[in-house]
Amino acid sequence: MKNILVTGGAGFIGSNFVNHMVEKYGDKYTYVVYDKMTYAANMENLAPSEGKYEFVKEDICDLEKDVETLKKYNIDAVVHFAAESHVDNSIKRPLTFTENNVMGTNTLIEACRQVWGEGSPNRFVHVSTDEVYGTLGDNGFFVETLPLAPNSPYSASKAGSDLVVRAYGETFNMNVCITRCSNNYGPNQHEEKLIPLMIKKAKAGENLPVYGKGNNVRDWLYVLDHCIAIDTVLQKGLKGEVYNIGGNNEKANLDVVKLILKTLGKSEDLITYVQDRKGHDYRYAIDSSKMKRELGWQPSLTVEEGMAKTIAWYLNKQY
Repeated sequence: MKNILVTGGAGFIGSNFVNHMVEKYGDKYTYVVYDKMTYAANMENLAPSEGKYEFVKEDICDLEKDVETLKKYNIDAVVHFAAESHVDNSIKRPLTFTENNVMGTNTLIEACRQVWGEGSPNRFVHVSTDEVYGTLGDNGFFVETLPLAPNSPYSASKAGSDLVVRAYGETFNMNVCITRCSNNYGPNQHEEKLIPLMIKKAKAGENLPVYGKGNNVRDWLYVLDHCIAIDTVLQKGLKGEVYNIGGNNEKANLDVVKLILKTLGKSEDLITYVQDRKGHDYRYAIDSSKMKRELGWQPSLTVEEGMAKTIAWYLNKQY
């Protein structure tokens, strides 16, 4: 493995992954950032890696461009982050999510099949989400063998893309791995997401809108821990396997908002409860013991530690 294509590499998790890889490996690999630069992408996210990657502004839905890029840069590994990822937006524009997440992934992996050939050792890592499993009650955890039961247009589109990747592994003997992570947070995340939105509003002394009663539970994963896990799967993951990546940090949304307010020295009176999201999953909780047992990875930060780093980063960005 020498030349790595990172789709969505100017987005939140993709940029953190590129920055991590450059810092860890230096010039060992060549990185090609492949991004169509939607509203959620920002080249400033890649500032720590300036001069250490090639950039291609294209859409993964364009088969001809995908093939051209794979050939031009002699790509022998793909880490596929590119996706529409905001649940609220998927409720408003579900077809956009099907087009970009399902068809985009199918187009990209088909380009890899055409360029690499069937049975190639070149690796395709597909980055997915725990939301494809649906929702949990007060007990239990998502494990890799659970059936997929998505409840939003976003999670349905990610489940569809997972199945496409799996099918290419089974039918064309491609070297694929699928990862499913819990809720990420940290530097470079777009302000539409819960944590950066709440930091920004709290800093400004504005009301913080919380869906329903704020009792929906998520497993919070610091983005650098996630990037280290993706690197681990890229290097050591077994062909055809699915790996859950969780933070072991379950917290209700309301508790996360209160933690932000406490850290910033703001009053909880700023919390405002708003109408709940349609089809709002109650609880996500990841069992990532397979990652620990088979690949030796586990998260390093608690949500309190990661939140302190995240808040400091956003404040430095003049939030």
